[in-house]
Amino acid sequence: MMICGVDEAGRGPLAGPVHAAAVILDPARRINGLADSKVLTPEKRQILAERIKARAIAWSVASASVEEIDRLNIFHASMLAMRRAIDALSISPSEILIDGNAYPPGLRCPARAIVDGDAKEKPISAASILAKTARDAEMTALHEKYPQYGFDRHKGYGTSEHIEALGRLGPCEIHRRSFYAVGVFFQQDLFSGPWSAMAEALRVRSFRMYCDAHRLTAEKSKKAFDAERRRLRREYSDVLAEPQATPHADLVEQMLTKARRALR
Repeated sequence: MMICGVDEAGRGPLAGPVHAAAVILDPARRINGLADSKVLTPEKRQILAERIKARAIAWSVASASVEEIDRLNIFHASMLAMRRAIDALSISPSEILIDGNAYPPGLRCPARAIVDGDAKEKPISAASILAKTARDAEMTALHEKYPQYGFDRHKGYGTSEHIEALGRLGPCEIHRRSFYAVGVFFQQDLFSGPWSAMAEALRVRSFRMYCDAHRLTAEKSKKAFDAERRRLRREYSDVLAEPQATPHADLVEQMLTKARRALR
């Protein structure tokens, strides 16, 4: 049977496209070391990617753009990238195994979604490696166009370095506006005029305050929420005391008040 493994890379980052790969492995040409791409070093992923391309019966890589992510949402954009990868295969598979708990509708053959499939099924592991190496290569290339953000190091994920760069510079055209840490720059223009007029250090601190507060809105325990809210007020007391940051402080307070009210 022509078993096809499918996986994506890049659902979580704040910038860049989402990639997906489809792979039909050849049982007669074994590839040792296949595993979930997240547990492999970049060097090991690259070696395995070359072996997969050389030994697989068929493989393909596709993507969905930042514009498609913002228009469709990241879940549907990921499904679109997966479908494109499957459709681009030179051979039609007899069954498709997809990492996760969902798969694109209307596929041309039977499909199964497998939670943690990238660690359980070799064809999915191979697909995860191709998707990850392709996306990392694209983000490294995009670093040449936007060197100030450090995409070659964090690949668009919301690392401390990336958040600091966003706080200093604001988003660029490959940032995903549908993600909260980027979308806030376009919310009521709070992060346009007032933000750009701030000193750089205050811009970074104000943006970090917003990101930390937004993460707090996911807290389900009232006790933990209240304790963390007090901690945030202490940690960002310098920002809260700065008149230039008042619009941002008001935004954070409104957001946290609404979240706290929902816990009652």
